[in-house]
Amino acid sequence: MLRQQLNDKLKSSMLAKDARVVSTVRLILAALKDRDIAARSRNVMDGISDDEILTMLQSMIKQRRESIALYEQGGRLELAQQEQDEITIIETFLPKQMDEAETLEAVRAVIAETGAAGIKDMGRVMAVLKERFAGRMDFQKGSAVTKKELGA
Repeated sequence: MLRQQLNDKLKSSMLAKDARVVSTVRLILAALKDRDIAARSRNVMDGISDDEILTMLQSMIKQRRESIALYEQGGRLELAQQEQDEITIIETFLPKQMDEAETLEAVRAVIAETGAAGIKDMGRVMAVLKERFAGRMDFQKGSAVTKKELGA
C-alpha cells in the first residue's frame, strides 16, 4: 500500500512540477529499492513489508533532524530549511504519531505483558514496541519512557 502511495505521489508531483516533492520521493524510492535488494539475501523476494518501510521512513526523518542540527550549528540555515521541508514531505506517508499519553500507555501495557521488572528487560520491551507500533511511535521518546518506567 505504501509503495503505491509513493509511486502515486511521485507521478502527481511530477505533473505539478513540484521539484522538492519529486526529489524527496525519489530519495525514498531509492532507499526502498536498496532495502528490497538487501532483503533478497533473506529470501524476501516481494520486497520489504509496510512496517519495514515505516521504520525506514522514520530513520530517514531521524537522519534529517541530525543534519538540521549540524547545519544550524554551521550557520547553513538554507540547508536546514531544505532538510525540514524533506521531513514534512516524508511525514505525509507516516500514520498519525502517538502522543506522550498514548506512548506511556503503550509502554506500560507492554511492560505488564512481558513481565519486565528492571532495566535489563528494556531490550525485550523495546522489541515488542517496535513490532507493534512501527511508524506510529517515536522510539527515542518511547525508549526514554521505558527507562523511566523500568526505574532507570
